[in-house]
Amino acid sequence: MAFGWFGREAKAAPVEERKASAAGRIVALAGGRVVWSARDLGSLTRGGFVGNPVGFRCVKLIAEAAAAVPVVCEDRERRYDVHPVLELLRRPNAGQGRAELFEALFGQMLLSGNGYLEAAGLSGSGLPEELHVLRSDRMAIVPGADGWPVAYEYAVGGRKHRFDMAGSPDPICHVKSFHPVDDHYGLSPMQAAAVALDVHNSASAWSKALLDNAARPSGAIVYKGGDGQGVLSPDQYDRLVGEIEMNHQGARNAGRPMLLEGGLDWKPMGFSPSDMEFHETKMAAAREIALAFGVPPMLLGIPGDATYAKYAEAHRAFYRLTVLPLATRVLASVAWWLSEHLGAEVELRPDPDRVPALAEERDQQWKRIGEALFLTDAEKRALLGLPPLEGA
Repeated sequence: MAFGWFGREAKAAPVEERKASAAGRIVALAGGRVVWSARDLGSLTRGGFVGNPVGFRCVKLIAEAAAAVPVVCEDRERRYDVHPVLELLRRPNAGQGRAELFEALFGQMLLSGNGYLEAAGLSGSGLPEELHVLRSDRMAIVPGADGWPVAYEYAVGGRKHRFDMAGSPDPICHVKSFHPVDDHYGLSPMQAAAVALDVHNSASAWSKALLDNAARPSGAIVYKGGDGQGVLSPDQYDRLVGEIEMNHQGARNAGRPMLLEGGLDWKPMGFSPSDMEFHETKMAAAREIALAFGVPPMLLGIPGDATYAKYAEAHRAFYRLTVLPLATRVLASVAWWLSEHLGAEVELRPDPDRVPALAEERDQQWKRIGEALFLTDAEKRALLGLPPLEGA
């Protein structure tokens, strides 16, 4: 008997480790180093999510919004308020609810371009007892002779667990983003934003270095000397540098007056045009990161963006262009996968009618269709995405 990673009985039993084709084990996102920075999943996650506030907020904003979208379960005949699939998603495992599970799944897709769901155990209805999101950096596809995956290998703690995909239903649901040059793994927004992330992180490091050095090169001390040569002896130079570091650098010494001895003169300095351009470069990099993820910069508080006339328009565009397409694609894949377990086809899709950000748009649509006298009630329900009435 085999057990899943969370202690439940797993559907796929471990088998002897062997390669199914000459291609062998494929490692997700194993791209080499580029001019800017490493683009492997670990480096991108540390630099673009853990260490970058713009990337972190983009991933959290999309994942949380998509996980909170109400879900509709229906088939060709009716819409269900109570269904085994809905009950499974309501509490997919002992440690997560529906929002937590889908937030983790959407987050993995945004970071790596790939999301993996594991079916653990088997209930009386044929559905899994539990669903678990597996980390993308630990999963690898084993391709068969025809190129299609025959197994998934999950590596953790020096051990590997093999999920056999030869039978039906599949123990793993793999949802991936479009990648033009990879047959097995998806392309994440984090990869597309890698250069902008590197620029933004470098600009933040540059700003931190300025703060450590009294915030800016506020001026220069010029030594003229009695003979006009302007050269300090080694002892004089070391003494002057030590006094400046001790008494005039750092936040605690901000605004402290400087006492200069004979022959020393203070020349104030300000930000140069290149310093100001550097700040604008950082803001441009932040907007590029938001663009790659599909988040209007206005929602992130990034200045200088006036694409949308007001916040509400940016919020609606965010849901229409980013959240709903992502939720629709993922829910469709999960529904098809669970239909194989259930033995009957069901459909899962987001319900935009219950999204508060789209309330104004929904009211206009309902009013427009409701006032169309040339349409029957059945045609109006079909246009609104509602199932037909029973007995109609």
